[in-house]
This record gives sequence, C-alpha cells and structure tokens, in this order.
Amino acid sequence: MIIQKSENQDIEFKQSWQDEYLKWICAFANTKGGILYIGVNDKGTVTGVQDFHKLSETIPLKITKSMGLLCDVSVADDSDNNLKYLIIKVNKYENPVSYHGKYYKRVGSTTQEVTGFELNDLILNAYGLSWDAVSIPEVSLKDLDERAFKVFKTWAIRTNRFKEEELEISNEALLQNFRAFDKERLTRAAVMAFHPDPEKWVIGAYTKIGYFANDADILFQDEIHGSLMTQVEDALDIIYTKYMKALISYPDEIHRAETYFFPRGAFRELLLNALIHKDYTKPYPIQILIYKDKIDIWNIGEMPETVKIEDLYKLHHSAPRNPKIADIFFKCGFIESWGRGYFKIKTICDEQNATLPEPKVVSGGFSAICNASETYKKLAAEYGIDGFAESAQKMPGSSEKVPSKFRESSEKVPRSSVAVFEAIRNNPNATTNDLEKTLGITDRAIRKHIKILKDLNIIERVGSDRNGYWKIIN
Repeated sequence: MIIQKSENQDIEFKQSWQDEYLKWICAFANTKGGILYIGVNDKGTVTGVQDFHKLSETIPLKITKSMGLLCDVSVADDSDNNLKYLIIKVNKYENPVSYHGKYYKRVGSTTQEVTGFELNDLILNAYGLSWDAVSIPEVSLKDLDERAFKVFKTWAIRTNRFKEEELEISNEALLQNFRAFDKERLTRAAVMAFHPDPEKWVIGAYTKIGYFANDADILFQDEIHGSLMTQVEDALDIIYTKYMKALISYPDEIHRAETYFFPRGAFRELLLNALIHKDYTKPYPIQILIYKDKIDIWNIGEMPETVKIEDLYKLHHSAPRNPKIADIFFKCGFIESWGRGYFKIKTICDEQNATLPEPKVVSGGFSAICNASETYKKLAAEYGIDGFAESAQKMPGSSEKVPSKFRESSEKVPRSSVAVFEAIRNNPNATTNDLEKTLGITDRAIRKHIKILKDLNIIERVGSDRNGYWKIIN
C-alpha cells in the first residue's frame, strides 16, 4: 500500500520510531502542522511496525511530557498486506513550541533548528506581531526628523491620500493615526520611517550605492543615511544626477529630451520594494550597483512563501516583511497598493520602451537587474557616444536650443537645472508645486535648481510665489 509518493512540508515518513523524531513533531507545531507516519518508507510504501500497540501509548506521553502538546496518535491498517502503521497528527500551535530548549520548523521536506533573529520572528509571529510593530524604548517625538514628516505630508497631498487640511495636525496625532505607538512607546516602524538616525537601533538601515567600471573595479560610492522617508528622496536624487547620465536629444528640434537607460519611476518602485521587504534583523544595507548600462539593486531577505518569483509581474497577494512600514508608505502615497509594485514597474517600462528588470533570489536576498533600454542603446549608437552625453552642445543642433549661459557653464550646470528651465519656459506661470508634479523631483531639489538659474541670470520671478510668473532673461 502506498500512502503518497513523496514527503513534503506537511508529511514525513519514518520506518520505525526513534525519540529524536520528537523534533519533527515540534517543527510541525511551529510551522503549519502536519502528519508523521511511522512504519512507512521514504517512497510512501507501508512497511509496518511490530510494536504498534505499545508505541500508540508511549508516544503521546513523550510528546506531552517533552513539549506539552496534545497530538492524535492512531493505529492504521494496511489490510492487503496485514501491516499496521501509526499516524501522528500535529496541529499548528499559536505559541512557539520548544523541544529540550530548542525550536524547530519545517522547510520544505526538512526539519531545521530555529535560532537567532529567526527565532525572534517565530515568537513575534506566534503572537500576531511583526518585527516593525515592536516598540523601541527611550525614543521621543522630539527626536524625530521634521523633514521626514514634511516629505510624508507633501507626498500624501500630491497623491491625494489626504487633503491638506487633514494633515494640519501634530506629529503625535499623525503617528497615533498610524497606530505607531505601543503602550506609549514609538514602534520600530515609526522610528525607521521618521528618525534621522535609525541606525542607532538597527544596523544596516541605510542604502549603499557604488559605480562600477566592471564587476571587479569600483570607481566611486556613496551611502544614504537617515529616515526611510528621506532615503527614498535622497537616493533617487543622487542616482539620477551623479550616477546615471542621460543621453540628450531634441526630437522635435525645440524641446530638450533626456533619455536614461532605466526609467526613474520604475526604479523608484524597486527601491521602495527593497525598503519594505528588507530583513532589518540582518546588518546589511540595501546595495545598488550601477554600471554605465545597468543597475543591480539588492536587499537581504528571502521571498515570502506565498509569492513565487515568476509571478511578480502578475497581480498577486502581498506579504510585506514589514507591514507597518509598508502601511506608512501606502498612506503617504509612496506605494499605490500592496502587491502591485512590479505590475506598476511593467506599466512604466512598457510606456517608455524600457527593458523589464530581471528579479532573482541571490546571496540570501533579492536582486533586480535593470538593463539599458533599446531606445537608449539606439540613441547612443546614433550619435557615436561610448557612454554618456555630458552636455547639450554634443548633440547636433543643440547650440540654438538652450541659453548661451548654459553652454558657457556646462560643467557647472546640472542637467536637472536645464529640465527646470524647460518646464518654466513651457509654463511661465508654474509654481514650485507645479514643477514638482511635472518633473517628479522634490520641492527642495526644485528650489536648488531655481537658485542656480537665478544666479546665472537666466530667469527671474515677477510678482508673488502664488500669483506671479517667470520671466526668461535674454
């Protein structure tokens, strides 16, 4: 008689009983429950046990004495071969179960000991908690970063998560709305999202960026520290100004176009995904490796069991490792809804003819490789550029399309300043909020580029910030 062909996470076969199999029962109780068959070989064929009557009495006693569990132990009959075997049914227990002071779990068809941070997660999950829901002592509201709250409110209003008047409340009230307090202490989610230095409590809570000539040689690097709210903004700003050079063209002979090898909006989704799903119990930062024609973004943390890597680009249920952090990101509009990140990435890439990122599980974590788009490669080949166009005058016809002060100061003027100039020229009545929406960069960045343009005597503001307009100075 064959029970089934193979073992799995819920099924284990043993030909005879040994007390060490109490570890398997412990593992079932800590995972999803399961069945342990005694008197069945690895192929699922019943081989029988001789002392089935005695074992049916002693095994339940050993389980109760060593772990305090109650399990159903019954004798089953293979009548065709006149063989008896045991079926031990184990339910999942809400509280963590230990055997001789050690904890075990099921991983596929194997039983493994749980230690360290993983044990901490096991205990938290048993009580319906996540890592980011636990409080941190000795952190007060006055320790948090006002800039992080400003970023939250700016995005929440911009994405219509909240109306402006709804956010005219104290930081404490805002965090209370997030349930970011645990018995009057701030949770890890609140500290991670809004504290200027979360690394005081969480090692590796930062983003590391490096520019590589090849897989072996790094040319330069940066580290982005601070709250998760500001890390998103700061990482994107530095990557799309210092690390990723745009190829410049004038497709309609009037307006300047900058083509990056990977869309900013899609990369933003990848960065947010890394921040939400990173395993912060491990001391490794998010790592972004940038080459002239590709990016590799990696974060420590395994894929959730409920999501397969091949299903990422499909609509799927979300299982964020840090649900409290994910909820804060959702409320400010950083993410639209859980489980749609890669669907949004695909939409952006399709719209801009960009290459889809290649997700993969590597080095105990998750990696997404973003290769240069065909549009980018074609443009680079068209103008014979081996790398990147550093300034507009390298492109045919561009000398007549930008102010001479840009060409004269090409080494000093960031490309984003030119983009701000183009937006102002197209809409002289634009406010800084309008420019934020048009260009997708922060209020602080907009003001920085406006100052550059004013210092070069290229633009000036006529009238008030709200009701005035921009004047282009010849």
